[in-house]
Amino acid sequence: MPAWNEETTIGQSIRELRETAPWVDLVVINDGSTDKTSAIAKSHGAFVIDLPFNMGVGAAMRTGYKYAQRMGYDIALQMDSDGQHPPEYIDVLIKGLEQADIVIGSRFQGNSTYKVSGPRKWAMGILSFMFSRISGEQFTDVTSGFRAVNRRGIAQYCDFFPAEYLGDTIDSTVMAIRSGCKVVQVPVQMRERQGGEPSSGPLKSAIYLIRSFFAFGISMTRRKTEPAGKDN
Repeated sequence: MPAWNEETTIGQSIRELRETAPWVDLVVINDGSTDKTSAIAKSHGAFVIDLPFNMGVGAAMRTGYKYAQRMGYDIALQMDSDGQHPPEYIDVLIKGLEQADIVIGSRFQGNSTYKVSGPRKWAMGILSFMFSRISGEQFTDVTSGFRAVNRRGIAQYCDFFPAEYLGDTIDSTVMAIRSGCKVVQVPVQMRERQGGEPSSGPLKSAIYLIRSFFAFGISMTRRKTEPAGKDN
């Protein structure tokens, strides 16, 4: 669970996770927050890794996956700390790992009511089309940060999850597909963030999606890698 200045939401997010899935081991990656995010997460029983300064969500996620690999976990899940990802869908993501190495929770599949509009909707549609073409799978939400991975996916993300915030989910997913990992989507419901301030407004979100096209193109020009180690 990456977190940057989420003191208003992280406590509730952790409580909800504990109530719904008490069996999970929670690791909060505090990405250089300047508020009480770290202290609140610790007070709610989370194990917290404090990064020395704000390094971006890509670096935070890579830190989390490296922790999962070092600790020998068979499965790792990522979810936001702002309450957008309902933990009751964790079982749905894990179930998807029976047929894949990486499972993405889609806001726009099945009976989801989540809506986007304008340039963001158009850009996400084009990205989904491009991913569907290169993978042979149907994608509708390639920017989703609600994911589950097996050991092979963990190894893949440890090696290729970009530390910089330049289409990080795009780059990492393209490289996973090109490395031979099986990537699929499952339908989930998502909510609007439950409090605090988003890390980027509408303009920055649009710019991020435009940059994602460049990240996709750059990833497609990289040399194909050998598949990451298969899970035991």
